[in-house]
Amino acid sequence: MSEYPYDRAALRAHLHELEQVPGVAKPDPILTVDRIVRRFGGITAVDVAHLEVQRGAITALIGPNGAGKTTFFNLITGFDRPSNAARLIGGGDARWSFNGKTLTRTGASQAARAGMVRTFQLTKALGRMTVLENMLIGANDQPGENLFVGLFKPLWARRERENIERAEELLTRFKLDAKKSDLAGELSGGQKKLLEMARALMSRPAMIMLDEPMAGVNPALTQSLLEHIQALRDEGTTVLFVEHDMHMVRHVSDWVVVMAQGEVIAEGLPESVMSSRAVVDAYLGAHHDRDLGDNEVLTTGVIRAIAEEVEEEEAR
Repeated sequence: MSEYPYDRAALRAHLHELEQVPGVAKPDPILTVDRIVRRFGGITAVDVAHLEVQRGAITALIGPNGAGKTTFFNLITGFDRPSNAARLIGGGDARWSFNGKTLTRTGASQAARAGMVRTFQLTKALGRMTVLENMLIGANDQPGENLFVGLFKPLWARRERENIERAEELLTRFKLDAKKSDLAGELSGGQKKLLEMARALMSRPAMIMLDEPMAGVNPALTQSLLEHIQALRDEGTTVLFVEHDMHMVRHVSDWVVVMAQGEVIAEGLPESVMSSRAVVDAYLGAHHDRDLGDNEVLTTGVIRAIAEEVEEEEAR
């Protein structure tokens, strides 16, 4: 088992030693992606040559709207198929592996069983089921789902009790225990986000992928979500998340990957990536006129001006 989830200082030290360029090899990658391409007609939504996600770290995936972040999530979790899955275009087959297991030709359920689970921009809570019932459908290895085993309660009752206990523990952790008998459709937007995150943890994943976890969440719950994400990392769960809130990205992530027009244009430590010329160009819409591989640091005055603009936007 990797040392990194249990030694925070060692993880940070290793990340600081890495060359901050797109596709850099990580000390202990849990996810490795090669040559993954997705096209919709004549538009290339994703074209990632190589990407590694460090085990035990919080990695932020950022980029302007339309950069391909959610499509990338869909591809590696089995909700979509790459255009080059079977050499439909040049450059070879798309390949990705998780925890040493190839997932290239697996679907969403197989990816989840392998330990890679995700949440969505729009919450997927089943509104006519209770909060507790929503939690239980996220558990793995439920023998009662088998047609023949389900006829004999002694064969699945113990497992069901264990799942209920696990669900109630997570609901307490996410401060939803008082809502466990309520219909999920009656929860607020922020509470649905918490429910979706808690449900994803029912299977004890090795990596959780959060697609804009702060979208639509009121300020009162934002800090709670941040603390939950950091707690997951501290317990050894790898976190990969898409987020537009740069304040959150700067404060919670260990590593940042930047996408623009489907490609990874930069990656590195949060404090340095934010001042990368490639990143600023991408957000200002000028990256198509510049060398995207140029990680030249902007002058202090330009950095300050951009930071002030971001702060003003956050204040609004």
